[in-house]
Amino acid sequence: MARPRALRLVSHHLCPYVQRAAITLAEKGVAFERSYIDLADKPEWFRRISPLGKVPLLLIDNDAVLFESAVICEYLDETTAGRLHPEDPLERARHRAWIEFGSAILNDIAGFYSAPDAIALEKKRNDLVDRFRWVEQSLTEGPYFAGAHFHLVDAVFVPIFRYFDVFDQIGDFGIFDATPKIRAWRGVLAKRPSAREAALPDYPERLWSFLLARKSHLTSLMR
Repeated sequence: MARPRALRLVSHHLCPYVQRAAITLAEKGVAFERSYIDLADKPEWFRRISPLGKVPLLLIDNDAVLFESAVICEYLDETTAGRLHPEDPLERARHRAWIEFGSAILNDIAGFYSAPDAIALEKKRNDLVDRFRWVEQSLTEGPYFAGAHFHLVDAVFVPIFRYFDVFDQIGDFGIFDATPKIRAWRGVLAKRPSAREAALPDYPERLWSFLLARKSHLTSLMR
């Protein structure tokens, strides 16, 4: 039997894409080491191996390096036991499309917390409402995205919803008012061990400090 490969996940405390990979590793029951870097002061060893200068990176046997979260998750799904992607090719392609949609939502979230004034914030709020309306229409009866089983697409939405755990402390933005399936899905994901462990316990405090430093309209609501 081939020996298990040594895996190291290079991370940043707030990166949602890192959380996708950490959840996938946890769901697979794969042992891995996790290290953190400061993206504002990237170490030289990281610069040498990260083509995009971003996290996550997956180091395999301290030799091979994978970058981009979607690639890392697909590799883990293909090389370890227990598939988190659907077996049916069409359904698998559909899940990949919604994973990309999740990345678009993350971009909208960044626009939301960076909005410079109330008008821009409201526009980004409406953009998020529209995004989640599409997701609501795609959900089954649950409890997960495609029914009874947890998939990679579920892992993608965990860090999305984690942002709103903090946003909800700032104000009632009503983003999920018209999406009852999403509200139920969000609650189920929050209780899953792999989701809870994907971020450190001080994640809310770190995100709060990050948002305060943005000096955006959202920052003014926090104060």
